[in-house]
Formats: sequence, structure tokens, C-alpha cells
Amino acid sequence: MRYPDARILIFAKAPIPGQVKTRLIPPLGEEGAALLYTRLLRRTVSELGGSGLCPIQCWCAPDTRHALFKEFAARYRIRLQTQSGADLGTRMLNAAASALGESDSVVLVGADCPGLGADYLGRALDCLDAGADAVVGPAEDGGYVLLGLKQPAVELFENMPWGTVEVLAKTRHRLQGLGWRWRELSVLWDVDRPEDLARLDAVSGLGEGTGSGSR
Repeated sequence: MRYPDARILIFAKAPIPGQVKTRLIPPLGEEGAALLYTRLLRRTVSELGGSGLCPIQCWCAPDTRHALFKEFAARYRIRLQTQSGADLGTRMLNAAASALGESDSVVLVGADCPGLGADYLGRALDCLDAGADAVVGPAEDGGYVLLGLKQPAVELFENMPWGTVEVLAKTRHRLQGLGWRWRELSVLWDVDRPEDLARLDAVSGLGEGTGSGSR
């Protein structure tokens, strides 16, 4: 492995209809939204699990018991962990702190960004290895698709308006306030809103059957 002392943390939800990609339920239906999330999650885990970059942990919600998570653990030797915390920020902070107890750096990612691949993660790990305190992968919608850290900082997770266009700007401001040196990668897009579906249709193997007119 290129970075045995780093960890990639994939945040994942059990793909239960009605509980994932809820903003896509109107055009896709509950089953369709869950199926799309499953495809995105499988792509992310497959891409990163076979990358040889560093050990990978899948931080699961509500727990690690879903069959899909068990499949990932068996196929890619990914460690399964259960998310803990009352909100997204707390869950991310707890996961980062836990993983940093056994590693020098961590990179937190979700599963809904089609462009998030091994090369992109490799650049993030390169930045951390070269001395950056943090790495951010900006998202077109004003959030981020990746956050790399060498130490946990509550300021990056507490009272953050998750799911809004303010997340990236506030993260930059708080990194500056911490006095950290950080690097930013190229801007990517993620699949959150119905208007993202047409764009996803152009991504081979992911968008099939998920067009805004599908149910």
C-alpha cells in the first residue's frame, strides 16, 4: 500500500427504501432512490477498495448488519464501523478521531460523487503526506466531497449547516481560524438533487434507468 499509515473513511447508509437519497424520491420513488444509492456506494467501495492506497473503513448507519456492508467487508477486506453521534458533524468527528488514534491521517468521503476515484483520493493523500494539515475536495453545490485531516478539530464539524451552500465557505473560514495549512483539489459534483440525474445518465453504468422521468 502507498500509505499504510493513512485511512480512508467511507460514510455509508444502509440502502433502505425511504431512508436514503430522500430528495430523489419524487422523481425516482423510494425503491429507485435506494437502488441508485446502492449503485453509487458499490462504485465508490469498488474503486477505493481495489486502489491499494491505504486501509479503508466503512462507517455505517444505522449499524454494520446490512448484507451489503457484510459483502464489502468480505470482498475488499474493509473494516466496518458503526457511526455514532446525534448529527452528521458529530458522527464525522467521532469517526475521524477514532481512526486517527491508529493512523497519521484520514480522508473522509461519502458515496454520492461519481468523480471520486482512486486518482482523486491519491492526490489528497499526497497533499497530507507532503505536509498539509488538511485537504478539501470542493463540490459544485457549495459543500465538499472529501475532507482530509491529520488531527481532529471540533471547529470543522460543530454547528455546520450541512446540506447547504455555506458548508465549503465556512470550512475554509474555520481552517483559516485554526491556522492550518490546507490544500484544495479540483471541484467535483455529487448526486443530491433531481436535476443531477440527467447528468448522471452520462456516467456509464450508474445513471441507467434513473432519468428524471423514471419511476
